[in-house]
Amino acid sequence: MTTLFLASCSKDKSLENEISKIDIDYTIERFDKAFYNANSKDLSNLKQVFPFLFSKKIPDSIWEKRINDTLRKSLMLEVNKKFSDIKVVKNELKGLFQHLKYYDKTFKIPRVITLTNDVAYRDKTIVTDSITLIALDNFLGADHEFYQNIPRYLASNMKREQIAVDIANGYAEKYVYQSGKKTLLDEMIYYGKLLYFKDIVIPFKSDAEKIGYTEEQLSWAEANEGPIWSYFVEKELLYSTDSKLLARFIMDAPFSKFYLELDRESPGRLGQYIGWQIVRAFADRTELSVFDIIQTEPEEIFRKSRFKPKK
Repeated sequence: MTTLFLASCSKDKSLENEISKIDIDYTIERFDKAFYNANSKDLSNLKQVFPFLFSKKIPDSIWEKRINDTLRKSLMLEVNKKFSDIKVVKNELKGLFQHLKYYDKTFKIPRVITLTNDVAYRDKTIVTDSITLIALDNFLGADHEFYQNIPRYLASNMKREQIAVDIANGYAEKYVYQSGKKTLLDEMIYYGKLLYFKDIVIPFKSDAEKIGYTEEQLSWAEANEGPIWSYFVEKELLYSTDSKLLARFIMDAPFSKFYLELDRESPGRLGQYIGWQIVRAFADRTELSVFDIIQTEPEEIFRKSRFKPKK
């Protein structure tokens, strides 16, 4: 067993060395800074360089007001403090792009543009085939004063370390295929695929960062895999189509809802966590490519994974 483990580690290290040699040349375009430093005379040039950021329905007079808006300026002061140097973000995105290029030879490096969006935290990042947008005012740190009215379970991931994770998730949503999501198991495995995709393209991120847990929350999930799985099986939830199960075990929430005393000790989205472990088990047993795995139907993944929770 030790020999197999060492061989696997050596293989992983060799692969990562190969991926690290892939040439990725890109810049992060700081629209946020350009707009902050602009005056009304600069507006025409900004619209030429970033036409997709200016709605034609909005007259220049409105954009000029935004340039001079005091609240927006105070927001940008905080962004400038936190992101005066963006090298760490750039290096992590380089790692993500190298992995995407290795596994998808058709992948093209997008324009990466930073901006602010008045802390519209549901749209922290946007990923398209040619453009990736990062709203930096959503990554100032979990305890930032601007986030005091945002639920803590959401604000906890509004930090710089999650930028590459959020963008990797955007790509995962573009690549992952599933014909339908009818049952709780379907949902679990769909999100498990997204998380497994992150295993592959951002291996330099911790498991806690990939799923958006604290280390303590991840440890709780790992320690309670058995009871969680037993609950899903005994309550016959896996093949249930009850839409309330999504709020209880899949969607963002301060904790998962077993309707037991342990609820408030638990992290939210435990259905995603278990789905992740099922997809990982399937990957280990089949050794299929990442793209074959994320396009396999959930029932086949579940059946062939022979998933057994940690004791």
